Amino acid sequence: MHPLTYKRTKGVVVRAFIRDATACEVVEVGAKLPGSFPMLLVAKEGMFEVFIPRRPEVFRYQLRAAYANGEFRQFYDPYCFLPTLGDQDLYLFNEGNEHRIYEKLGAHLRTLEGVPGVSFAVWAPSAARISVVGNFNHWDGRCHPMRSLGSSGVWELFVPGLGEGELYKFELRDQRGEVHLKTDPYGTYFEGPPNNAAIVCEPKKFKWSDAAWLERRRAESANLDRPMSIYEVHCGSWRRIPEDANRPLSYRELAVQLADYALEMGFTHIEVMPLAEHPFDGSWGYQVTGFFAPTHRYGPPEDFAWFVDYLHGRGLGVILDWVPAHFPRDSFALAEFDGTHLYEHADPRQGAHMDWGTLIFNYGRNEVRCFLIANALAWIDRYHLDGLRVDAVASMLYLDYSRQEGQWIPNKFGGRENLEAIDFLRRVNDLVHHYYPGVAMIAEESTSFPGISRPTQAGGVGFDYKWNMGWMNDTLRYFAKEPVVRRHHQNDLTFGMLYQYAENFVTVFSHDEVVHGKASMLFKMGGWHIAGKAANLRALYAHTWMWPGKKLLFMGGEFAQSREWAHDSSLDWHLCQYVDHEGVRLLVRDLNQLYLSDPVLSRNDFNSQGFRWLSCQDADANVISYLRSDAEEKVLYAAVCHFGGAMRDFRVGVPRRGFWREVINTNSQYYGGTGVGNDGGRAAEDIPHDGFSQSIRVTLPPLSVFVFKWNSTE
Repeated sequence: MHPLTYKRTKGVVVRAFIRDATACEVVEVGAKLPGSFPMLLVAKEGMFEVFIPRRPEVFRYQLRAAYANGEFRQFYDPYCFLPTLGDQDLYLFNEGNEHRIYEKLGAHLRTLEGVPGVSFAVWAPSAARISVVGNFNHWDGRCHPMRSLGSSGVWELFVPGLGEGELYKFELRDQRGEVHLKTDPYGTYFEGPPNNAAIVCEPKKFKWSDAAWLERRRAESANLDRPMSIYEVHCGSWRRIPEDANRPLSYRELAVQLADYALEMGFTHIEVMPLAEHPFDGSWGYQVTGFFAPTHRYGPPEDFAWFVDYLHGRGLGVILDWVPAHFPRDSFALAEFDGTHLYEHADPRQGAHMDWGTLIFNYGRNEVRCFLIANALAWIDRYHLDGLRVDAVASMLYLDYSRQEGQWIPNKFGGRENLEAIDFLRRVNDLVHHYYPGVAMIAEESTSFPGISRPTQAGGVGFDYKWNMGWMNDTLRYFAKEPVVRRHHQNDLTFGMLYQYAENFVTVFSHDEVVHGKASMLFKMGGWHIAGKAANLRALYAHTWMWPGKKLLFMGGEFAQSREWAHDSSLDWHLCQYVDHEGVRLLVRDLNQLYLSDPVLSRNDFNSQGFRWLSCQDADANVISYLRSDAEEKVLYAAVCHFGGAMRDFRVGVPRRGFWREVINTNSQYYGGTGVGNDGGRAAEDIPHDGFSQSIRVTLPPLSVFVFKWNSTE
């Protein structure tokens, strides 16, 4: 309805396109003497118009349409409602500082002027026309064209009468006249391929019961050096139900079974591989098309909220793998969204990811940066996540990542650093910490870029933790060697301590290490038979848990799965009936229990005074030994690691007299070893060794690690 003067008569004009209607009238609403005004059919496709004279101001009205089958429908005109976004919202969005833009763009259930419906809003500044389409209008872009909100580039429309569960997309006509059918970048729920339509959904309707958990998380936010042993999980392949067409567990089924298992194993956190909506199972979730939506594969968003709430209730934190580094080229999603390179760089030297065939976000564009920052905050806000593991940070930091000379554009200073991406990472880390103290930001970053896990105020990038990829690669390279040649590679074991305290490291063996022909953790180990490989793996895990740093292990590695991980089948749980596999699992459980039982191990990972080499130079013996302690050395653990293939009697210098009790023996029969050990511990003797005044004599069977705890009185 618009004011109009027609032949010098003031009034209002109403126009409506109502597909398949044979007649229509305007019905006044709320007046003491409501009237109705028949409309003229001006185009057989369903275009109606009426001029109402002597009504100089618009009034509240509905449309009443008649159809050939005798049906009548009366409804509010979408265009009689004011926009749901204000000037301040749009200003902050265009500036890149509307941190809650996810509450305004997308599809949202609202009640305007007492009328329920759904408001739709989308950013597409170069589009010539945008319509919202769905089952409610037969996917006809003529029915609900959206209104352009000026120079903001945002298009908006409130459609009364719609509710939760409606399928919708945006039909965009670009400046060339070509029409594109796109899903909602801010959609909160999607149907599966091939249609990939967004679904109107209220993601915050779930009633949470984790207030006490969130308060504990906030209270401990200042202490990054807290217990963290992470179990990395791919939801679709952790466990499947063969009796039901081998389907994966739902969010609710997975929560119960996973919590039981993780608590038995002593893990503190579950890290789920990307759950944002993605069309291709084989991408494992790393090629995202619905950045704000938990994937439909395991249930609706409310069920994912239940998953997190349940794990919190059982005392487990939840970390989500987050992917802001790139997005796929699927035509229905972000790529060339409004007919231009909107979210990505136009120049492929900046906008094309060479390794994955995907597109790189334009981090210098305010609205794109706003989209990604809001995405991080939305996951934490809506689903109470305890951390985001940020994928592929190295590819974001460097303009020449995986590129040859001439395939990249230097920054304004002539360097290779991606200044806009670095600024984005700093902003998102600071904002997550500001709004949600205690939520962990974790970088998967494989280079020596300085200050990844240092505060932005100190010149760092602002992450809380960084994956220790260097230590992982060096250590796995060493363990892949046959024991007889390991003496030549001792540096692989010791080099990591030179930079161990430069960052807040998480020691990781992730999904990336058990795919694409890299072999499972078990078959990475040197040796020619399963028993020897299992002994190697037990020694590796014990060394890992005693080494400083938070812990992460990908599912299946804890019971030494033989084959590589496959995303479309269950883990091989049946292997746990065999001692070589079950023994590894029991050891990981006991290592977690030891790690959590003593703050010296679980709250002392970032204290450089908490580590001391006892001996690291005896390469011929394939032995290293080191001390974990508190700063005052009141509590002492000695790890003696023997990675050779021969039985040895070995002397290790220790800093204290007294009894050194054996708390871990990876060669125990309980774990699948031969049972040879040190009879529960060794008393220190006054025999100088390794620069100490006393030492213990230990028996070291092949491929074994022993952990001793000092006790002055035992």
